[in-house]
Amino acid sequence: MDGALRRDEDEMEKLGPLRGGASETWPPVRGDYHIRDPARAVAVMTLASRLIVDGSAICGPCVTENLGIEKIVANVISNSMIRFVLVCGQESRGHLPGDAILALHRGGVDDQGRIVGARGAIPYIQNLPREAVARFQRQVELVDRIGLEDRDSIERLIEELEERAVPFPESPFYVVSRRASRRPPSGGEGDVIFGRGVCLDSMAWLTQSEA
Repeated sequence: MDGALRRDEDEMEKLGPLRGGASETWPPVRGDYHIRDPARAVAVMTLASRLIVDGSAICGPCVTENLGIEKIVANVISNSMIRFVLVCGQESRGHLPGDAILALHRGGVDDQGRIVGARGAIPYIQNLPREAVARFQRQVELVDRIGLEDRDSIERLIEELEERAVPFPESPFYVVSRRASRRPPSGGEGDVIFGRGVCLDSMAWLTQSEA
């Protein structure tokens, strides 16, 4: 795991609380999601389905078993109000992010960062420390409804989970990285390669940075 990723107490103080559970800038990591009510207890992961559901803290799709999972974990553990992650919608073929996040919560990662028991193509967690994974495992309960796309059924389930929820009794956990370089990575420098001359520095997804 990258030693530059860590819990940062100074960031928590600087960002300030939001109803006791998250900062005013929550969620800290950019992504394809809809913010509903950050004080609610349920985050909804809709996999490859495009669904917007009421009653949740945040909802959105996830189609990858690595960076997508990392973003969800980082955003969830930065809001202590969230106690459930509802995994629903249609699974993304080949990548299987629903399977991956369930496996991550159940068994964590091995010494190489591979999600234990995940069946997707590249189920590796490279941008989160073990402490973040452990916090995710402690803070939330995962609810497996993979395949469910009926909005009314999902919203009823959210309300049932909300009735059981109490805030997690620890401060929000923020994951930070070194400040991303403004110079685009040249060929071969990125850690995700899409083709000739096209690469990505996956560290850039982290929006919090050390001073």
